[in-house]
Amino acid sequence: MTQIPKEVVIYSTGSCPYCVMARQLLEKKHVRYTEVRVDQEPGRRMEMEQRSRRRSVPQIFIGETHVGGFDDMARMEHRGELDALLKCA
Repeated sequence: MTQIPKEVVIYSTGSCPYCVMARQLLEKKHVRYTEVRVDQEPGRRMEMEQRSRRRSVPQIFIGETHVGGFDDMARMEHRGELDALLKCA
């Protein structure tokens, strides 16, 4: 049976250093992700806020799980929890 990778979505802006670090961490792990630039698509900011209940960027989702921001994802990586969450569904 073929496993499907979980969808990873990052809500970000172009000028956010934490957004850059989040992208770099995922790229280092060879994880494909969809980036939603709320500075280029202002209407998507409300979507981000409704999904995450937060206003800051980045907001990261792996599958249906709201990871939080970069610091939250980096903490998961440090504790060895990120790879398990990223595993295929």
